[in-house]
Amino acid sequence: MLHVTFRQLRVFEAVARNLSFSRAAEELHLTQPAVSMQIKQLEENAGLPLFEQLGKKIFLTEAGRELFHYARAIAQQLNEAEAVLTELKGLKRGKLNISVVSTANYFAPQLLAVFCRRHENVTLSLNVANRESMLHQLADNEMDMAIMGQPPEGLDIEAAPFMENPLVVIASPTHPLAREHGISPERLANETFIVREKGSGTRGAMERFFQQHGMTLHTGMEMSTTEAIKQAVQADMGLAVVSLHTIALELETRRLAVLDVVSFPLSRYWYVAHRKGKRLSAVAQAFKEFLVDEAAQVLAGDKGKNSG
Repeated sequence: MLHVTFRQLRVFEAVARNLSFSRAAEELHLTQPAVSMQIKQLEENAGLPLFEQLGKKIFLTEAGRELFHYARAIAQQLNEAEAVLTELKGLKRGKLNISVVSTANYFAPQLLAVFCRRHENVTLSLNVANRESMLHQLADNEMDMAIMGQPPEGLDIEAAPFMENPLVVIASPTHPLAREHGISPERLANETFIVREKGSGTRGAMERFFQQHGMTLHTGMEMSTTEAIKQAVQADMGLAVVSLHTIALELETRRLAVLDVVSFPLSRYWYVAHRKGKRLSAVAQAFKEFLVDEAAQVLAGDKGKNSG
């Protein structure tokens, strides 16, 4: 029988996640010798080495990778139990662990700022990831919730729409189409498009649009960030389809233009998502309700203040 303490599992999970004894010690507010001792005792109990050192770096052994899978699940359960007990004590504090797709990072900080002002004792962790990384995080239950575009099919995910996410075609202000109105979708067939990586929600919506109109999408470059796409379009290297929420500054400074294309903007939504059946803490539940009830109004108010 494996005799393991919760303390040993917490220490192991931190070392395995950071692949560093010193970072784990810092995170857990322990000394490095104390961390090493816990790992040594765990390895003795397991009867197998859990880490190996190559040069100055440490790596998980096969046994370590297997144990990390279980340790992470146990750590998440303990965190949920701690959150529930905290609520039962009536403490108005908690931690919110949010992950957002990179496109949503253009507005998520404003929403989080408003929420944190209302709940001053909440500590916040914000992770920005591409869609593929976020789907892995959701599958592994690594965060409280995620802000994303179209929810994935086939994953056991609960998702609620909270705000419109209109997709528009952008061009350099000097592009000939920037001066035209009522542009037919067919006229885009001869244009070169700068696109996000495969798997991106925006790219998926764009590809579906071209397929529905029997057109072939001509891609000039593939880029992993919206910022890089905007820079390429400003340099007149092609057109792009992006969320309207990502180009407020460029439209204000007239560095980009939104083309007047028939059937655009494409109507999509932002969603707040988490694993189905996940027991949300009071803080996470409050944030979800805040997004669904108020996100659009909060951002509209901020936009009004900025334009004023």
